[in-house]
Amino acid sequence: MNQNNQSYLSSESIGKLMVKYALPCVISLLVGALYNIVDQIFIANATYLGSYGNAANTVVFPLTVIALAIAVMIGDGCCAFISLSLGRNKPEDASRSMGNAVLLTVIASAILTAVYMIFSDSIITVFGGTVNEETFRNSKEYFFWISLGIPFYMFGQAMNPIIRADGSPKFAMISTLLGAVINILLDPIFIFVFKWGMMGAATATVIGQIATAVLSVFYLCHTKTIKLTKNDFIFKSGIIKRMLSLGICSFLSQISLVAAMAAINNMIRKYGAVDEIFGMEQYAQIPMAVVGIVMKFFQIVISIVVGMAAGCIPIVGYNMGANLNDRIKKIFTRLLISEACVGAIAFVIVEFFPKQIIAIFGAANESAYYTEFALKAFRIYLCMIIFACINKAAFIFLQAMGKAGASTMLSMAREIVFGVGFALILPIFFGLDGVLYSMPAADILTAILSAIVIAKTYRQLSSSKKLTH
Repeated sequence: MNQNNQSYLSSESIGKLMVKYALPCVISLLVGALYNIVDQIFIANATYLGSYGNAANTVVFPLTVIALAIAVMIGDGCCAFISLSLGRNKPEDASRSMGNAVLLTVIASAILTAVYMIFSDSIITVFGGTVNEETFRNSKEYFFWISLGIPFYMFGQAMNPIIRADGSPKFAMISTLLGAVINILLDPIFIFVFKWGMMGAATATVIGQIATAVLSVFYLCHTKTIKLTKNDFIFKSGIIKRMLSLGICSFLSQISLVAAMAAINNMIRKYGAVDEIFGMEQYAQIPMAVVGIVMKFFQIVISIVVGMAAGCIPIVGYNMGANLNDRIKKIFTRLLISEACVGAIAFVIVEFFPKQIIAIFGAANESAYYTEFALKAFRIYLCMIIFACINKAAFIFLQAMGKAGASTMLSMAREIVFGVGFALILPIFFGLDGVLYSMPAADILTAILSAIVIAKTYRQLSSSKKLTH
């Protein structure tokens, strides 16, 4: 393998590199987000499922995020490690990292699937699935079939950033795109034609995930820059430790989101039960269904944001390895501006067009309370989405620089300290609306911390000293 295969990362136009690497990554993540979102759209528009099915989808969604958290920890960590290794002209470390990542993903996915299958009822209860009997039944059905696809889902998600690091962002995009297209084609057939309900939505998703995993295996047999050997599939503790330390921010970002979602779902269940309207049995599932939809829109925006930042990981990692600080600073500046623009566009949409978004998710089949709460939820919950976009970009860029400590600190502050904390505290004073206030409050405080870290990072990049990572 020739290290100079990726030397262009230190010389080619930054704008061209960002488009080349970030665009496929954005599309890949958007397509990945479509798996759950497409399910929810079709479920919402099936009159025999409606808001009950939507609520069940919201309950199960965090459980797929747990699988994603483990997968991206391995995948993003390996991606960053490969890029740093190539920048330092150590291709043997890059290939060992890839082989170890494959093994870790297979083992971790098997363990998680077993846990999900054995403790399904308890897990669903923890994530608010007992809001009413019909929601619990739908949640259990959907969760069972989704759990069967966890190994394929995790493998495809973990290999995606690794394939990008090997210099094939387009292949990574195509593999994810294929799975999503299959899911979109099968969902209406299984839900509306076969009337398989939640099982149909889940089965369509799993078949798509299998397709992505198969393509990933194919790529590993035909890598572009890194040439795998059987010795690369022997665990190396030093490489695994470094690789996972680089990916821990991605893991904590996702897993802490799960903690926040668990807190939010349970606060919705608790304070919705004492609400004048949503305390009634026939409307009890509406707040959970609505917040799930709002979070799905947020997931689309964040997929763009994360894709733009994660797409820069190979570029930043290579330039870090080559100690090109001025170039890294320029990339950071362009990324922050781009992320702020994405946030501004999203802000306009959620504040002025929430009714149109809700219509996509079957609002016509629901009561007026559904639409009323949805409009309020979009406008309050996502009012600080510009800050959310900038925060997320900062987390990932710091991770790409090898500054795992700062990245992890910011991520944990956002999702655990502020995200979970406000979700638990604000409803005490504001009832169900307090759940909606928790998101903007967390993003504002995190933005203050991010600004401090960003300023410090710029000072370091402007100095003549070599950055430690």
